[in-house]
Parts: sequence; C-alpha cells; structure tokens
Amino acid sequence: MKSTLDETLPLLDAETDIRTSTNDGDHDRFSHYVRKEKIVESAVTGKPVIALCGKVWVPGRDPEKFPICPDCLKIYNNIPDKENKD
Repeated sequence: MKSTLDETLPLLDAETDIRTSTNDGDHDRFSHYVRKEKIVESAVTGKPVIALCGKVWVPGRDPEKFPICPDCLKIYNNIPDKENKD
C-alpha cells in the first residue's frame, strides 16, 4: 500500500515564496516544493498553493533565483523511496 507522500512525490516541483520582512532583510526568500498540478492551477486561478513545509502563498517568481527552503528540503529528503519514483 502506498502512502500519500509516495504517490505525491513524482508531482513535486520547486516554486518561489517571496516573504517581506521588516527586521531581518531579505533572508526569507526561498523556493518551496509544491505539487506540480497545484502550481499550474494557481497560475490559472490565482488560488494559493501549500508547500511541503506548510507555507501558503500564490506563486509568481522564478524559483531558480532563490535557495530551496530548508524545511521543504528536510521533508523531501525524508520521504521514503523517492529514488524509485522518478
């Protein structure tokens, strides 16, 4: 029996989260892991997406320009059998 994460894994992609900060500069700029179909849906409808780390936002920036969210990366790296899901 597959877990939900195992079924979701092939559908993950990085997308950008831009948070504005009032006291620590631009340190809150990250790319997050999100299900690919949710990124497409958000682009069409403007509906927010939910990253692996729980961050909710409407994507709109190039994820290649920002580092990956450490929390998303930690969760992604702990998903079992991800090597066999490509």
